[in-house]
Amino acid sequence: MHQNVIDTQSLIDLKILIIIALCLLFSPYIAKVLRLPISATEIILGSIVAYFGFIGKSENFSLLANVGFYYLMFIAGMEINLRTFFSLEKEIVKKSFLYIVLLYLLSLFIVWIFKLSLVFVLIIPVMSVGLLSLLYKDFGKECYWLNIAMVVATLAEVISIVLLTIAGAFLQEDTSIIDVMQSILYLSIFLGLCLLAFKFLGVLFWWYPQLKIILMPWEDKNEKDIRFCMAIFILIIVAMIITKLEIVLGSFIAGSFIATFFGHKKDLEHKIATFGHGFLIPIFFIYIGSTFDLKMILEYKVVLNAILLMLVMVGLRILCASIFIRKIGFKSMILFGLSHSMPLTLLIATATLGYSGKVLEQEIYSALILTALFEAILVMSMIKFISNIKYQSSK
Repeated sequence: MHQNVIDTQSLIDLKILIIIALCLLFSPYIAKVLRLPISATEIILGSIVAYFGFIGKSENFSLLANVGFYYLMFIAGMEINLRTFFSLEKEIVKKSFLYIVLLYLLSLFIVWIFKLSLVFVLIIPVMSVGLLSLLYKDFGKECYWLNIAMVVATLAEVISIVLLTIAGAFLQEDTSIIDVMQSILYLSIFLGLCLLAFKFLGVLFWWYPQLKIILMPWEDKNEKDIRFCMAIFILIIVAMIITKLEIVLGSFIAGSFIATFFGHKKDLEHKIATFGHGFLIPIFFIYIGSTFDLKMILEYKVVLNAILLMLVMVGLRILCASIFIRKIGFKSMILFGLSHSMPLTLLIATATLGYSGKVLEQEIYSALILTALFEAILVMSMIKFISNIKYQSSK
């Protein structure tokens, strides 16, 4: 074979790169015409190009998409300054925990009433800050209800990931009680070390504040701040892979670490987020869309189950959010509940876990994938629509 001949897989990868480039170029304009969030537009584009066979199977594409997701969680973590988190009003903290407990109790009740698989106790309340963090681009960091929603979602996501890790250990083939206990032990050690690290660094930077400037100078032509953040991001991923824990949890905590201890670099988050939202994160959304088979829309039962599940998930969150109504008002309460109804990848991860563990049938699994996409597209659009009504009425 001639040395310059490109093998089949390389051709597939090149075709995917061209598709990614075109989606990156045209998705902002398509989103503006369709009046949809850009993330939802990228998911739709991904599903369309995959349906017509323009995207083939590629491990490189999957790897790049996963990096995009981890980067999204890293940026989401940078929205959380743990000092602010620990200085919250006691009333907000109590209501946050009450909201999460109510969500799980009502989910358990629904599972019991309709005799569903116990995995739905994890699926219905699952929550993620990934897409929620994108709302800051529209509402700003001074939005009161969104700040509370982010705090609650952070707590709920940690709980979701912990439960997902434990359930994953149970549902793996040829697993033993020792493997389960090992996963729980690693998770406990990791969370404990994170807490100790935050305490230690808080004391260290209090005694030696100049260390912050050394690590992240005010002005630096070598971009030491970006390099430091990327080093932390990569090292935490390596640590999570070695311990076989959820990488999304590590990415989120790494982002929180940066936000908590290096707040003096006001432009840092913008610099990191610009690269993510302009390149890595759109690839993740395009990939998610490409994993969805558009033919599922023609399956009546799959679509019906997806719609019912979406209504249940959204309805429960709005119902539970009513405990915040006096604090944030009725419309903000609706937006609060909707903002928690876009778990996307964690919902897909939980569905995949249940399907691979043979506790979910193919039809239900497909419905869950469709639910995740419906929520990402429709709920984000609903938030934008409701917020615009609020804006117009205040004029």
